[in-house]
Amino acid sequence: MKQIICLEPGKFEHREVSNPIAEAGMVILKIKRIGICGTDLHAFEGTQPFFSYPRVLGHELACEIAEIGSTDTHYKTGDPVTIIPYFNCGTCIACRNGKPNCCTTIEVAGVHIDGGMGEYMKVPAYSLIDGFGLNTDQLAMVEPMAIGAHAVRISEIKKNEYVLITGAGPIGLGIMAIAKLRGAIVLAMDVNNERLEFAKTNFNVDYTLNALENPAEQISKITNGEMATVVIDATGNKRAIEGGLEFLAHGGRMTLVGIQKESFSFNHPEFHKRETTLRSSRNATREDFDLVVENIRNGKLNVSALISHRVPFDALLELFPQLLNPQMGVIKAIVELD
Repeated sequence: MKQIICLEPGKFEHREVSNPIAEAGMVILKIKRIGICGTDLHAFEGTQPFFSYPRVLGHELACEIAEIGSTDTHYKTGDPVTIIPYFNCGTCIACRNGKPNCCTTIEVAGVHIDGGMGEYMKVPAYSLIDGFGLNTDQLAMVEPMAIGAHAVRISEIKKNEYVLITGAGPIGLGIMAIAKLRGAIVLAMDVNNERLEFAKTNFNVDYTLNALENPAEQISKITNGEMATVVIDATGNKRAIEGGLEFLAHGGRMTLVGIQKESFSFNHPEFHKRETTLRSSRNATREDFDLVVENIRNGKLNVSALISHRVPFDALLELFPQLLNPQMGVIKAIVELD
């Protein structure tokens, strides 16, 4: 089968490898779509943490079942599926406490182990997500939306709560969409006015803020001086993370979704006087995937709006560097294999 491997930062290569074999407990998937995510882009740039080379990228997948090696499944050949691409041990302290998304020995497809950037992929049967009722584009968008659903859920967002989401990339936009489903009053902040307009047009955010235009004053005015009770960072930018406290209400919660490789810090008196709750949000759980699939099926999540670029699999090596160019206006690029 055909496969694309990232040998080192800035270098991809096509290769021919043997088709995977369906062992007990495993399923062979035929890949139909691959979403290009920030992890893939950062891996190509050489700025992705938790990463080693060479690596087959790709974990935002739309698939159909090609072969079943597990008897413990209700699926059959040809069924449309996507996967939870975070393979966990099931026995560590995190797994035992219902947090397989941060398993101590987690293996994320396309990061710790090879992903789905090829014609076929072998996965554990337990990782399958039923894709009936979703088209291939929608299936490829389930995983990034589940990241947003997880961040919203653990942030304990309530109806009519002011929620500031910094970063209007695909993950940030997903967080905005899910937060709106929870009934939040959503403030979207970015430095890119086109992204902000996209968020308002496609995901009905309540307010848009340019981070370079005195956002603290605007947030204070919107919230009658109380500021946002929830701040969620989807930038991974050190300056944005450290600056988030300025926008947070007393008694508020901060959730960090974007990953920063360096250390960051807060002014402790400012952090302390708010009795700030600070948490990170890593990956997602089946509960989050199920929520996303349900809301795509019932038409409440328009995930197809996020897809701005399409790339044929055979042209990916040539076109991938262009996806990093801000002038291309990429929101979400999808690799097509059919």
